[in-house]
Amino acid sequence: MKHLNKNIFLLFIFFILSISCSSLESEVKVTTGTVKYISLEDGFYGITTEDNKNLDPLNLSKEFQVDGKRISFKYVEKKEMASFHMWGIIVEIIEIRTL
Repeated sequence: MKHLNKNIFLLFIFFILSISCSSLESEVKVTTGTVKYISLEDGFYGITTEDNKNLDPLNLSKEFQVDGKRISFKYVEKKEMASFHMWGIIVEIIEIRTL
């Protein structure tokens, strides 16, 4: 009986972890936008998309940190993160190219 209770408990833990991990996974989105220099705080580069969303990228490489640069990119929202910029949705860029 003890062994059965332990297996049920482990199965329950596995189930809870799989639900919580899947809720953190975000879908990959594809869009176009414009890189903008935002002069808040010490200044940073954000992206305004075609549908007027403000995105705060975690990993915008130096070559794309140009105010007014038009880009096409794939990204994932990082809903579990917060930023002191408080300017837009925090994202991780998966793929990016200049338009």
